[in-house]
Amino acid sequence: MSDLYEIVPITPEQLPIVAMEKKAQGGRLVQICATRRPNGYEVLYSFDVETQLYNYRLDIDEGVEVASISEIFPPAFLYENEVSELFGVPIKGISIDFQGKLYRIEATTPFKD
Repeated sequence: MSDLYEIVPITPEQLPIVAMEKKAQGGRLVQICATRRPNGYEVLYSFDVETQLYNYRLDIDEGVEVASISEIFPPAFLYENEVSELFGVPIKGISIDFQGKLYRIEATTPFKD
């Protein structure tokens, strides 16, 4: 069991494995959020398994591609479109990809800079 406030760093290659493990344990995706760092991004994935919260953090450099987990957790497509559109994080394989048109905004990737 993890500490409620523990955030486990993972790599982009580990993300699909972690997502499949949480799904196999009967978990659900709680949220995906992102923030800008000087040379890249921090993307936080939170899962709930039997009321226990698990948090995983990707620290990625600019241009690093992240695999979608929307085939594992279908609602992830909304979060992934948001992270891609607002921050410019390249996410490959989103099940329903809005191609930067999820929101009606004038600026391209407004939170990128």
